[in-house]
Amino acid sequence: MASNSATGLKVSGHHHQAMVMKKESEKSNTCGFQMPLHYPRYKKEDYEKMPEWKLDCLLKEYGLPTNIGDVNKKREFAMGAFLWT
Repeated sequence: MASNSATGLKVSGHHHQAMVMKKESEKSNTCGFQMPLHYPRYKKEDYEKMPEWKLDCLLKEYGLPTNIGDVNKKREFAMGAFLWT
């Protein structure tokens, strides 16, 4: 039997393994993509002057591809995805 140091209780090997696996999955967020809570609030002018690294971060944050071409293609794509015209 293993000891759970937080409670001092003895737990069976199987239960201990399940607890370890749960902690590991909580750390790694194995659920995959999670939609951010807020929609980006940039204006068209913001996208037009946004550096490529920032566009990449924004697209990745929303689970969108970043390998879609040069910086101008990324700007066009981000504006199409996030601007309501």
